[in-house]
Amino acid sequence: MDRIETWKQAVQHGDQRLLARLMTRVENDATFREQLLAHLLPHLGGAHRVGITGPPGAGKSTLVNALALRYARRGLRTAILAVDPSSPFTGGALLGDRVRMAEVQDLGKVYIRSMATRGSLGGLARATIRAADLLDALGFDVILVETVGVGQIEVDVLEVADTVLVVLVPESGDSVQAMKAGLMEIADVIVVNKADREGAERLVRDIQLARDLGAERTQGWQVPVLTTVALRGEGVDPLMEALNRHWSHLKESGELEKRRKERLWQELEDQVREALWQRFLARVGGEDALRRSFEAVLSGETTLEALLAVAQEGGKTHG
Repeated sequence: MDRIETWKQAVQHGDQRLLARLMTRVENDATFREQLLAHLLPHLGGAHRVGITGPPGAGKSTLVNALALRYARRGLRTAILAVDPSSPFTGGALLGDRVRMAEVQDLGKVYIRSMATRGSLGGLARATIRAADLLDALGFDVILVETVGVGQIEVDVLEVADTVLVVLVPESGDSVQAMKAGLMEIADVIVVNKADREGAERLVRDIQLARDLGAERTQGWQVPVLTTVALRGEGVDPLMEALNRHWSHLKESGELEKRRKERLWQELEDQVREALWQRFLARVGGEDALRRSFEAVLSGETTLEALLAVAQEGGKTHG
């Protein structure tokens, strides 16, 4: 029996301490994280990964809380990865989402993990993809990934999610602004939360007119536009059914396999770029030496071409 199967059986029998240790290593140990992938690959594919994204203040955490409760009540093993802004003091997650998700945590039916972005430009921590892989391999049925909510660069949710749920509110602005944010093009399901507020119906109509922008990515699937009032639980059941319909569509159409292959290919590209960058830094003597040489380029003392030539030769940089 390989170690993934051993971990899976232990976690399914309630070993929360093992799961916590594994997730901590995934988040903090880059070497472990990348070595893990080869072991995880044969065990992936069972979990529905739902990425929840949208502007700050849209009520994503409340909606995730409500969805997790419903999945758990249906007997599905459910996990929440709440990607928090990094603490400016410790670099760790601020854990605000855990406070807001106290209800599902008290039930003991949902695993919740807050992960720090650690300065990542997008809404996802770099370790989130591997964390989702680990939870998938360990037998979770549904993985809800809530992102920070930082606007245009939120499209990195595509790197981890099978289904992208975009959450908007009447205050999100007109449909043109929503389209500019880059969220409309990645949505598989759109929900207008806090729909008891003025302007919700107009926003729904505007989004319905604009949703054809994502047609190329969502072949054979018309993106539903739903409304919820998550604080009162209104509209959450129809939303969950829409997510389940999309999951069935992905599997039946072959789109799920296609998306996952594209994600793995993108991850390969990212790792190659990172490896080449680290080799480049090593050749020029480290980041501090590179910055000194870069300043020399700016002042005209040397050129970018000369700097690259030094890197290719493995020599020392300026200064």
